[in-house]
Amino acid sequence: MKTHYLYQSEQHSWLFFGRDENKKDDIIDTNQYLIKTKRRAILLDPGGIELFSQMLTAVLQHIELEQLTDLFASHQDPDIISSLGLWDQCLDNATLHAPWLWEGFIRHFGMNSIRYNALPDSGGSLDLNGVTIEFIPAHYLHSSGNFHVYDPTAKILMSGDIGAALDHSGAPIFVEDFAQHIPKMQYFHERWMPSNRAKNDWIKRVRQLDIEYMAPQHGAIFKGDMVKRFLDWFEALEVGSAIES
Repeated sequence: MKTHYLYQSEQHSWLFFGRDENKKDDIIDTNQYLIKTKRRAILLDPGGIELFSQMLTAVLQHIELEQLTDLFASHQDPDIISSLGLWDQCLDNATLHAPWLWEGFIRHFGMNSIRYNALPDSGGSLDLNGVTIEFIPAHYLHSSGNFHVYDPTAKILMSGDIGAALDHSGAPIFVEDFAQHIPKMQYFHERWMPSNRAKNDWIKRVRQLDIEYMAPQHGAIFKGDMVKRFLDWFEALEVGSAIES
């Protein structure tokens, strides 16, 4: 599993975990992100149960386990949060931040010691030792209860399944050629994103943010001008392709 720093300062850092070379061919590769401060850390979309041992090993190379006080699940999919029951056995004093809509479903993955912070539809924020991160609504993209994470200091948007692409484990971490990247993400967005209205609402909201990195849950990360190119492309794309016109 590759590890890469997206942002580092004296106050906090962002780490990327991904490109699991040992995954089975019939399992989708996922990206996980860790935001750490001196005393606290939050793991974003921790991953599936099959990935838990690799993720635990990778996380412990950067923080003490007691420092992991928070988890985040953008929505309810198993590739995002089915490892929850195993994290629950490791963490004594942690909180999961996730959509209120999915609490009854996510708890099926196992929650005894971890607390559930049910995010309202309007979103919210979290203070990690003076570092504020925002939970940005992204409902129906693709889940009916869905959030992204924005860090205005690092200028990073963790965008969940928006911007996701299917690629091989040896692919570059960042999008290098946008035109060549489109075939890796077009069908996914056309089929899995069900609502043009929701898409346009999200784009309008996100264009108001100062974003240097857009970090999806699958595939390469968009950096600099590639963020705008993605937003322009996504805005022009007709989604909900399973509905016949």
